[in-house]
Amino acid sequence: MSNIETVAEFSTAEASVSDYFALLKPKVMSLVVFTGFAGLWVAPNAADLHPVLAIVAIVCLAINAGAAGAINMWFDRDIDAVMKRTQNRPLPLNKMHSDEALSFGIVLSVLSVMMMGVALNWVAAGLLAFANVFYVFIYTMWLKRSTPQNIVIGGAAGAFPPMIGWAAVTGDITLAPIALFAIIFFWTPPHFWALALFANEDYKRAKVPMLPVTHGERHTKIQMMVYSLIILPISISPYFLNISGTGYLISASVLSLFFIYTNVRVMFDKTYKSAKLMFGYSVFYLFALFLALMIDKV
Repeated sequence: MSNIETVAEFSTAEASVSDYFALLKPKVMSLVVFTGFAGLWVAPNAADLHPVLAIVAIVCLAINAGAAGAINMWFDRDIDAVMKRTQNRPLPLNKMHSDEALSFGIVLSVLSVMMMGVALNWVAAGLLAFANVFYVFIYTMWLKRSTPQNIVIGGAAGAFPPMIGWAAVTGDITLAPIALFAIIFFWTPPHFWALALFANEDYKRAKVPMLPVTHGERHTKIQMMVYSLIILPISISPYFLNISGTGYLISASVLSLFFIYTNVRVMFDKTYKSAKLMFGYSVFYLFALFLALMIDKV
């Protein structure tokens, strides 16, 4: 076993609360919580759901997302140690034993699913469990290191939150939450490929087959544009499914057109400045899109 592979295996340091919190990937969790809450907010008869149960649903979603992130950090501790973007995480810094991170993730995963099932319903709990398993086993352990399509297929795990939020209220899944799932699913590839463009050297060192590493920058930029164009009709689909009004239709159209514009800039920019700007805007885009959906519902 290499030195990279054994990182954090023999830690004797006592992990702090902040170290465990870092394992939960709080920045990623915030996006998961927000989109999950949006799904809950726009679901039929959401107002009839007791506020305490709504809070429980969001807490379960947040904990489960964080738990999956912890297991992801446990499995990826070898490549995290060689990537500048991730080398300050608790395991590469040897702040805790790897088994602690794994146990932490597994316990939180099970508890969050059980709590969702008991407090809300087992449809939402089942989706929560499936998203967790998909992220850990399908994306982290299989796709991430084996195919440049890793983020395309594996990104489905991050698209489940609005479906889970919807199911927490209704106990079922219809075409409307599937449309919300599709928005995040098709948003994920250009979002992560923008990051992969300017973090290309990191992925090369870690031997992760991200698209810019395996197929080059031009091919990646073309693929990003394809997905950006697909997002436009999908982003306005909630209007045609009668879960939003004209206000959302206008907002989604403007936001999505600007998303395409940022991608056009990436296409013709030989530096990474436009890719960094697109990556930043892509995060804002998803927040703004689901915020517009919730405001429209009000």
